[in-house]
Amino acid sequence: MKNIRIFLILVLLPFSIFAQQNITGKVTEKSTGDDLPGVGVVIKGSNKGTSTDFNGNYALSNVNPGDILTFSFLGYETIEVTVGSSNVINVALTEGSEALDEVVVIGYGTTTIKDATGSVASIKADDVNKGATASAEQLLVGKVAGVQVTTGGGAPGTGSTIRIRGGSSLSASNNPLIVIDGVPIDNNSVAGARNPLNLINPNDIESYSILKDASATAIYGSRASNGVIIITTKKGKSGEIEINYSANVSLHENIESVDALSADQFRDYVNTNGTATDIALLGSENTDWQDQIFQKAMGTDHNISVSGGNGRTNFRGSVGYTNLDGTLKTSKLERATYTLSIGTNFFDEHLKVDLNAKASSIGNRFADYGAIGNAIGFDPTQPVYDNSSPYGGYFEWIDPSTGNAQAVGAPRNPLALLKQRNNRAGVSRIISNIQFDYKMHFLPELKANLNLGIDKSSSDGTNDIYNSSTTVLADGTNPGNSSIYDQSKENKLMDFYLNYVKDIESINSTVDVMAGYSYQNFVDKGSNTSNLQNPTISEYSDYFNELNLQSFFGRLNYTLADKYLFTVTYRRDGSSRFSKENRWGNFPSAAFAWKMTEEPFLQNAKNISNLKLRLGWGLTGQQEVGGYYPAIETYLASTNTAQYQFANNYINTFRAQPFNTTLKWEETSTYNVGLDFGFYDDRLSGSIDGYFRETVDLLNFIPFPGGSSLSNAGDANIGKMENKGIEFALNGKAIQTEDMNLNLGVNVTWNDTEITQLTTNDGPDYDGVPTGGFTGGVGNNIQIHSVGYAPNSFFVYQQVYDSNGKPLEDVYVDRNNDGEITLADRYRYENPTADITVGFNTQFNYKNWDFSMSWRGSFGNYVYNNVDSNLGFDLQLLNPAFPTVISNGVENVLETGFINGGTERYLSDYYIQDASFVKLDNVGVGYNFDNALGDDTNLKLNLTVQNALIITDYEGLDPEVFGGIDYNIYPRPRIYTLGVNLNF
Repeated sequence: MKNIRIFLILVLLPFSIFAQQNITGKVTEKSTGDDLPGVGVVIKGSNKGTSTDFNGNYALSNVNPGDILTFSFLGYETIEVTVGSSNVINVALTEGSEALDEVVVIGYGTTTIKDATGSVASIKADDVNKGATASAEQLLVGKVAGVQVTTGGGAPGTGSTIRIRGGSSLSASNNPLIVIDGVPIDNNSVAGARNPLNLINPNDIESYSILKDASATAIYGSRASNGVIIITTKKGKSGEIEINYSANVSLHENIESVDALSADQFRDYVNTNGTATDIALLGSENTDWQDQIFQKAMGTDHNISVSGGNGRTNFRGSVGYTNLDGTLKTSKLERATYTLSIGTNFFDEHLKVDLNAKASSIGNRFADYGAIGNAIGFDPTQPVYDNSSPYGGYFEWIDPSTGNAQAVGAPRNPLALLKQRNNRAGVSRIISNIQFDYKMHFLPELKANLNLGIDKSSSDGTNDIYNSSTTVLADGTNPGNSSIYDQSKENKLMDFYLNYVKDIESINSTVDVMAGYSYQNFVDKGSNTSNLQNPTISEYSDYFNELNLQSFFGRLNYTLADKYLFTVTYRRDGSSRFSKENRWGNFPSAAFAWKMTEEPFLQNAKNISNLKLRLGWGLTGQQEVGGYYPAIETYLASTNTAQYQFANNYINTFRAQPFNTTLKWEETSTYNVGLDFGFYDDRLSGSIDGYFRETVDLLNFIPFPGGSSLSNAGDANIGKMENKGIEFALNGKAIQTEDMNLNLGVNVTWNDTEITQLTTNDGPDYDGVPTGGFTGGVGNNIQIHSVGYAPNSFFVYQQVYDSNGKPLEDVYVDRNNDGEITLADRYRYENPTADITVGFNTQFNYKNWDFSMSWRGSFGNYVYNNVDSNLGFDLQLLNPAFPTVISNGVENVLETGFINGGTERYLSDYYIQDASFVKLDNVGVGYNFDNALGDDTNLKLNLTVQNALIITDYEGLDPEVFGGIDYNIYPRPRIYTLGVNLNF
């Protein structure tokens, strides 16, 4: 028998070789006939394959008759063709459900826009005109209804504040949960970074999913009260190796400056209002101190990626480098990013393994923001430099009684503040996860998913000051000042869930059940050492904090007749922040959606392509209610000033920290009703949502009875807050032709928040919780949390004006009619949160040209102009208490003539200004050069302008101020960017 087998092999082998053939062909899109590049063509059951070129052509050698060719491409139905006698096989692919129904990532799974029961929005990063964007969250600005992103200023890589449907808390975190490739990250700033999302290079982002209502977010339980943002990075796909190189160079310049008095205006003011001593202090220079500290800055960004794969393994890797100088001198960001993703499958695609790794190395130099305020307040008649100065050759106001120390009440030389401080930090961070998805062989409807992840960072920094007039010691020596710090943070994740999906044809239903367990552990440790240059006062401290979160969760999706959709979720969360009695919380949700276009009465309505009603309710929690141990007994080491002496030795003591064992979750209930619609094959589509949220067990800072705690006041779960709003989004494909496309998008949000309870018995004498400290009013606050009002409402005196509209100094309305002006005459006037926000985006393509614009509007937001209140009165410029110094101010002092800087004037509603605005955030134009460098290459050049235009009545530098108090803001620059993108 063995000899017969050998004989047959020898006889048949030549015929087999002779039968092999070379297959060629073209792949096109069925509906349009357009060529499809990058389509994977693989011999089924093997790793042998290729992909179509730029013109849709492919060639595959050594193919046997009877082999099955698989043609696959993202967004299209995969088809299989059996090889026959012909060596030419042309294929036309049809758009699949993923193209017709956009796929969005949700918690522990995916869905489509048409099948989503919750309020979910999706953005493809490639559809956003990036410009010179250093941080991932900035791509969301103005793009999604109900989502506000406010950058902290113009510093390179500065962080942004993100709010989804406003805030749900007063004292706890209002930040949304951010999940990157399945790993919920630590959204708190890393020491030396100031922005946790600087890790991600925007070029590596594939899409964002924003989960807004509780029916969508409750699967994340205790971390989802403020919404969830899921970031998915780009992955490799089957086909030939593709290389992408993108780069840009950008110019950053400030477009506005604070209206400080010019040198001539200042001389006139001092000569008119000053004493002979004041006039004698005037110099002969004409120095614009804002010009001295600000500059035009350059930035560059480079990113190269390589991707490819076959039917079994796909990969993508990228390297990015960013170098940005700030418009405030000495501020700088330098960053290198690295990503790698590998996806593979085993056992005939029953086991899929995905590995994702993202690493970054960031170097920051932080400028001294104090230079901004000093540039407004420093005498413009003085020189920048003084050759006789012992302080690095910079002019400073020196105390004549000592001859070397800084004069009392004197501002610092703004340029010296920048140049004499070296505040640097280095941060390394990696986020990595490996995910196993196994489809059971014995039960294909059942899948098991295991996700193991880690988010780890380490940072260190130094802050050195030298040759400064502020570091002179009593003995006349000037050792400067130096401090160092280091930090290490680690976030470990383990998620496991089972997912069962079954189509039950007998009842025309689909059941999708998921249940799982999550474990996440956070460690934050580090040390700080200050005053290194002076061992007698040098202090060292270290810390170690740990937080553990564990959860059980489940979800049921039930679909009846592909038109009635039901979703129920449940999550039980435990947090180590709380005592054992309050450690666990339960967070359910339920939602229903009705796809009305599937009903018989609408199936003949050809112009209605989508009409879906959504109803949802859910309960989410908030466990970030303080430090790591707000409800647990802890002890901390004392400072050097509280040591106990034993003979000649000094021993650190330990002191108990305040805690409240009754602390528990803040809980937020959300009701949502929504309507998704589409007309004319979704050429016009959008959604409208109405929501109501109520937070109970709201943290409030209240007095504690004597002896009940280690503190006389602290946080307690005692308040309530309501939040309601309406969101509207509309997208239109106004023009769709072979050569021309015009897409328009607009979103409008109305939001209202009201505090409904702050104490167990809100009496008429309880004003609320003061907040909103400001510069100039030591110990005072300009805002308050009060029942019946929005959080952070301004709490001010009502200014009285003369017949010409000029404010009268120290004259306010006696609102309680008691014959005198007291604290009781203050009233709540406006708040910093906009009532209505609007976003408008447009994309226009004509042949190889493209043009885009992004507008944004904010209406009903108010800002306290602390620049005018602190630098706009006579005693700021000419203060008899500081006879050896004169200081500059702002032009507001000429408008009001105010003399005194008393507390009441600081609290006048005169300084509360309407900060509504309309901004052209981004405008860009680009051109594609097809096959510019040969076949299968694409070269695109683009020019973008960011922060192009601001329309506002606000009198300050920039109306967009998160929190509502405007002072010492790093200006947002206008950015001109020239970019190139090359694919080959």
